[in-house]
Amino acid sequence: MDQSSDASGASVANLRSEPAEANQQDERASASGSTRSPALGIVLMAISMLFIPGADAIGKYLSGAHSPAFLSWARYVAALGFVLPVVLYVQARAPAPLIGRNQILPQLLRTAFLVGAMTLYFTAIARIPLADALGAYFIAPIIATLLAMIVLRERLDRRKLAAVILGFIGAMLIVRPGADGSSGTLIALASGGLMACYLVMTRATAQGSTPLSALTIQLVFGILLLTPIVLFQWTVPNREEILLILLMGLLSAVSNLLTISAFRMAPVSTLSPLVYLELLGATALGYAMFYDLPSTATWIGILVIVIAGLAVVAPARGKRGRAR
Repeated sequence: MDQSSDASGASVANLRSEPAEANQQDERASASGSTRSPALGIVLMAISMLFIPGADAIGKYLSGAHSPAFLSWARYVAALGFVLPVVLYVQARAPAPLIGRNQILPQLLRTAFLVGAMTLYFTAIARIPLADALGAYFIAPIIATLLAMIVLRERLDRRKLAAVILGFIGAMLIVRPGADGSSGTLIALASGGLMACYLVMTRATAQGSTPLSALTIQLVFGILLLTPIVLFQWTVPNREEILLILLMGLLSAVSNLLTISAFRMAPVSTLSPLVYLELLGATALGYAMFYDLPSTATWIGILVIVIAGLAVVAPARGKRGRAR
């Protein structure tokens, strides 16, 4: 998860919650002479989406020795260790406040949703295969669509309403109430629900900070929120586990920065479908490391959710026609 994961974090939010106007802004920027390379953006996005399951797989491997809260905290600390030098370099070249005073509470709430989503996700992957957890977690953009209608007053057309219903059906196919392991899948669904809240908050606060500063604030606030909990669940990782935690943080930080870079080069509608590469990576790593493969019903549910998610991010026909 990051993303999976804080993988999901700001990068997933940009993927699934930006409005159609973002595409129009991209087109205007391109027309004004901005440097753009859609092909490179696609490559960066694909690499990012394949990195995220690696961080999740490490989290699942470490879950036998460490609590979900500790792993979330360690992931934030490790990621911040890699991001901080970049931030200091940028700040040294162009000093500017990372966050305005009026953005502190919204960013704190936004991070709290993400911390909750990540902690629940780590809990889920400790109990069920990676692909099962990720498939349930992908309900987030569907729920975010409903929340955006309620909170942000966005219009819910027939296409998006059908996608919401389809996504719910897919979630039920994955959960299969009463089936073995359904508790872990329900936790993954709850993680997706919190991620949906994070997506909406990210959308609402998008104009208050740059992507790099938003990522830094997210990591710092996440560490502060988790530290009191981790103090009561503290475990000491050995040398191998420390190296794995550092690798997990590096994959998380790189995937976020790759995604941010990708969105500067290609429009949302081009990059959004690539998020489902996470499922391929999660399935491959789940089988290679844990011999886990989703059941037939789970695969069907994942496919239904993917179709619903693509329907949510796809531009309407009229707008697509005008863009040409």
